[in-house]
Amino acid sequence: MTTTSAAPQKKRLTTSAMIASFADPGQKTASAPFGHALAKLAQERPEIVGLSADLAKYTDMHIFRDAHPERFFQMGMAEQAMFGAAAGLAEVGLVPFASTYSVFATRRAYDFLCLDIAEPNLNVNIVGALPGLTTGYGPSHQATEDLAILRGCPNLTIVDPCDSVDISQAVPQLADHNGPTYLRLLRGQVPTVLDEYGYRFQLGKAAELRTGRDVVFISTGLMTMRALQAAARLEADHVDVAVLHVPTIKPLDREAILRVARTDRLVVTLENHTVIGGLSEAVASTIAYAGVGSRVVPIALPDEFLAAGALPTLHDRYGLSTDAIVSKVKAELGGLTASVDPAPPTV
Repeated sequence: MTTTSAAPQKKRLTTSAMIASFADPGQKTASAPFGHALAKLAQERPEIVGLSADLAKYTDMHIFRDAHPERFFQMGMAEQAMFGAAAGLAEVGLVPFASTYSVFATRRAYDFLCLDIAEPNLNVNIVGALPGLTTGYGPSHQATEDLAILRGCPNLTIVDPCDSVDISQAVPQLADHNGPTYLRLLRGQVPTVLDEYGYRFQLGKAAELRTGRDVVFISTGLMTMRALQAAARLEADHVDVAVLHVPTIKPLDREAILRVARTDRLVVTLENHTVIGGLSEAVASTIAYAGVGSRVVPIALPDEFLAAGALPTLHDRYGLSTDAIVSKVKAELGGLTASVDPAPPTV
């Protein structure tokens, strides 16, 4: 009797939509910068506590949990209860960092954030992972409108960091801030970019990372990394681009924005957020209220629910990739549009 050996089992493939990473291949990164920064800060400050809505591993809060288990609170999948508990902890003098996905912090628990935390102006730090288009899971997990929701909340400070440098330096300043904060968290292997620019995070302040005569990019979050990449690419075409990084969305550094906008340069805003209610509208209103005549060109996500899929594909599709930024700027300037192969003749 002959026997047949079992076919070797194929390794189960993981779809790229499940990998929430926007880092370029081979790019310098730091692992879990938020978790490490919070754990380090907690060594010096016993009042620091951490909370998670059953997502510690996916918000890098597990680093803090493992270092300070007696000061970590697992609240389960209940963001409203977590925010209420964080408010109570702040009322008795502790400094809580409460982590979940941005969609749950904003869509699901806004009323608790607003009335339990922001109205009494408590020092509660909300940490929202997967902001904007940093996951391929689709609309249920893509927090593309979180800034629009939260910018209208009084007392709330909003930070959108570019990279691991921003995050590591922001954590102590958020803890020191007198009032509630919301951090758009970049988690996992986070690119390290700003260390090459002599940059220091300052809460409420923008930073000009490079100067340029022709175009000024006003960017926030991960789009500052893309702005710097696009500026370097455009330099090869003799387009001189300045980059103003705006890590604090609220309060906005209006003086810095007006300083770079009061020129005849093309002003382009870049954000990982819907074009409605985010950085572009904040910059445009700042310029309009000041009577400055600069036109603002937004690079942002469209006002629609986005598709699921692989992040590189989605960033190309929705205009956040470096290639898309370069093409957009060339088209706006005119005469520098990228060459396109002509369509084949019809037969």
